[in-house]
Amino acid sequence: MSQFSRTLIAAALVAGAAAAPVRAQNAVTIGLPGIPPVFVTVQAYVAQDMKFFEKRGLNVTLRPFDSGAAAARAVVAGDIALSISPTPLIANMVSNVNADVVSIYGWPKPDWLVGSMDPARTKCEDLKGQPVGVDSLGGARSIALNQMARKCGLTANDTQQVALSSNVGSAMVAGQIPFGVLHIDDVPVIEREAKKKLNVMIDINEVTPINHYMSLVAKRPNVEKDRETLTKVVAALIEAAHFMHDPKNADRVAEIAAPTGRAPADAKHALAEYLKIGFWPQDGDGMLKRDIEAVVAVQKKVGAIRPEATPVTFERLVDGSVYAAAAKAIAGH
Repeated sequence: MSQFSRTLIAAALVAGAAAAPVRAQNAVTIGLPGIPPVFVTVQAYVAQDMKFFEKRGLNVTLRPFDSGAAAARAVVAGDIALSISPTPLIANMVSNVNADVVSIYGWPKPDWLVGSMDPARTKCEDLKGQPVGVDSLGGARSIALNQMARKCGLTANDTQQVALSSNVGSAMVAGQIPFGVLHIDDVPVIEREAKKKLNVMIDINEVTPINHYMSLVAKRPNVEKDRETLTKVVAALIEAAHFMHDPKNADRVAEIAAPTGRAPADAKHALAEYLKIGFWPQDGDGMLKRDIEAVVAVQKKVGAIRPEATPVTFERLVDGSVYAAAAKAIAGH
């Protein structure tokens, strides 16, 4: 038996069952944040590559967008079924304009930081009036910048935000911008390619230790209308999370991560770092009420939720029934 076959069988065992016969397939498009997609999306690529979607009768298209914000807007418009989008953004959309979407699964651990390539400018205060790389205005990196700049009494509007999708690191390496909002996995790549140290100016977990990163977002009416399909999607993601947490699968996951633009060695290193912080949930839906309510409170405080708007409640923003059904389906195998 080949190593690939052994890996596939092991993944099925970890998930709780050998692969079931493929049924008639339901087409689903999931919008991903960033071009290339950011590292949180590796879970979806694992579900696709290891055929966890397929064995549940799904034909899934993973479609990268410039940002998680753009992906969320496509869900609202009915262009795609699901998106992986920043939870603060979804809280703002629902609070401000009553966007008819809900979060059905989540990634609770943000890894945002602000980095500087200028050794003479490494303090939060140095950001004032300076160009800072983000994904898009109002996107995930922009929202994170607004949160992190609070450390020194600034907001994102006190900087010059430069929209670069997920290419902030490349722009910093090229010397196009001195500052950028980054992920953990960006740092070693930037330092290697630039051949110089990147200085971490702000870590979001120092400013807001109780937080929430990303949500799997669906239109609210579709939770009932397409419940069976959405349940299958979440079940496949749960299986992918279990596969990713198994150390013997690290090399395979690193290969699957290629769409993120990371070389296998960098992807394997990033995988290990992210697993340490519980980046991909495997024992719950990743949507703790405490975390979600903290996000909403911060968004209200920084003005992203308009003063006249009523902040969204946890019960309106989150629907845990899809995850509950998915977990039950896996346990029943």
